[in-house]
Amino acid sequence: MNNFWENILRYPRFFISSLAGLILVLLSPLKNLLKTPKSRVILIVFLFTVFISIYLTIKNMVGL
Repeated sequence: MNNFWENILRYPRFFISSLAGLILVLLSPLKNLLKTPKSRVILIVFLFTVFISIYLTIKNMVGL
C-alpha cells in the first residue's frame, strides 16, 4: 500500500515536468525567429495581433 501512495505522489511532478518540456519544445522555433531583425518584427506583430484578437474575443464573450 505504501508503494501505491508513492506512485500517486509522483504524478504531479511528472505532469509539471512534461508540461515544461512541451512548452520548451513549442517555443524553440520562436527563438530561431528572433535571430534576424526582419523576422523579429514579423513575430512581434503576429504576437501582438494574436493577443489583441484574444482580448477582443473574450471581451465580447463577457459582454463588456
